[in-house]
Amino acid sequence: MNGMTEALARFATGTNWQDLPPAIVQETKRVLMDSIGCALGASTTDKGRMNVALARRLGGAPDASIIGLGGKVCCTNAAFANGELILTLDFSNIMGGGHDGAYVIPTVLAMAENAGASGRDLILATALGLEISARLARAVGQHNFTVEAVQRRRAQGQGLAGNAYANFGAAAGAARLMKLDADRTAHALGIAGHLCMVLSYGRWSSSLRGHMTKYGVPGWQSTGAVTAALLAEMGYAGDTGVLDDPERGFAYYVGYPSWHPEEITAGLGKDWCFNIKLHYKPYPCCGVFHGPLDCFYEIIEKHNLGPDDIESVTAYCRGHMDSPLFAKKTVDGISDAQFNPGYVFGVAAHRIPSGVEWYDPDTMANPSIRKFGDKVTCRNHPGYGKELEKDPLSALSKVEVVAKGATYTHEVKYRRGSVGTDAALSEREIVDKFRHNAARILTGDKTERALDALLELQELEHVSALMREVTL
Repeated sequence: MNGMTEALARFATGTNWQDLPPAIVQETKRVLMDSIGCALGASTTDKGRMNVALARRLGGAPDASIIGLGGKVCCTNAAFANGELILTLDFSNIMGGGHDGAYVIPTVLAMAENAGASGRDLILATALGLEISARLARAVGQHNFTVEAVQRRRAQGQGLAGNAYANFGAAAGAARLMKLDADRTAHALGIAGHLCMVLSYGRWSSSLRGHMTKYGVPGWQSTGAVTAALLAEMGYAGDTGVLDDPERGFAYYVGYPSWHPEEITAGLGKDWCFNIKLHYKPYPCCGVFHGPLDCFYEIIEKHNLGPDDIESVTAYCRGHMDSPLFAKKTVDGISDAQFNPGYVFGVAAHRIPSGVEWYDPDTMANPSIRKFGDKVTCRNHPGYGKELEKDPLSALSKVEVVAKGATYTHEVKYRRGSVGTDAALSEREIVDKFRHNAARILTGDKTERALDALLELQELEHVSALMREVTL
């Protein structure tokens, strides 16, 4: 076989458990733990309940579980609900290109349960899906981690973001679990390339209203990945040249402004990249605020400052802080709040625990938190771009707080949770995040059994045993 789609298909079908580096196995398990935990946390929100209710209404054969509130539905509907749950809190991990896990894991998880797969099967399929997703992200300019690539991307402009590319990884993971051969896997990828989202991030970033669709609907796209694998299994012919046409191929019709196809297959099967620039979020909000929040917490804890002590907060973040996306003054719902800088620093100043508590109705309606937002100003950090060109893992951030007649300043190079830096979260911190996310939906015993299954996932005989522990 020739072509990029076929090369990815060979990678998906030809890579075996023993080919996975230990570090990739470990990181895949953490990504799964983090993603499932975020879904558990979201299952008690209004948005989460809506998506679960819709999946149950659509129903189908009881093939796969809905995380948290439970119940089994067909694979497509389980993937839909779980994709929406993982992304709802804006708390799930980021892989350079975006929330890739939220667009890959729901498909792989549903197909693993349906296929009676083992824990090792799930880890392998997830790692393959995330790796293919990351390589497609590199090709469209959204997962650049070398100095040269960052400089090239900055010279070209940021362009539009979006996770349409992740559908190739999701379909590849599903195809592997279904034991499709390389030919049918290539067709699954070709179909998946047509069953993905257009880039709606441009609309999101220019909108002053925080609509729930945000920059894309991962659950909807996941139904396309499941469908693609099932159709390919039956012999449905996909567009296997979708990645090979530089003028009218995938990047063109989806809407990515740049296309670097050489990034897809360079070192494929030898050099793994999804774990580079991997960021586990310690705060449930847009990642642009994470470095500044690290600084803010350092200041208020060190100097014992309460919200009434603080006169003003000036946060220096990465670029584009003049975008309408970050000019939100309303907190009409969860999506508004996640991108409203005044609200985000307000909940931090009031010591609201980091998690679903940020989006409780009483928290979002709290007049003291809303009033605190008037004290917050966000600006572009003047050194962010230059530092990023020198170190692609950097996220230079600074905060100045005026309080009690003094000005307190703190600056960080790396945001907390960034893998490969001294700000990385420990496994214990990722485990504690899972516990906190699970607290409102699972019993303590069930949470601990779920953690045992996730931490030793390679020893699990059937994925269904894990799903029993993360559902009611």
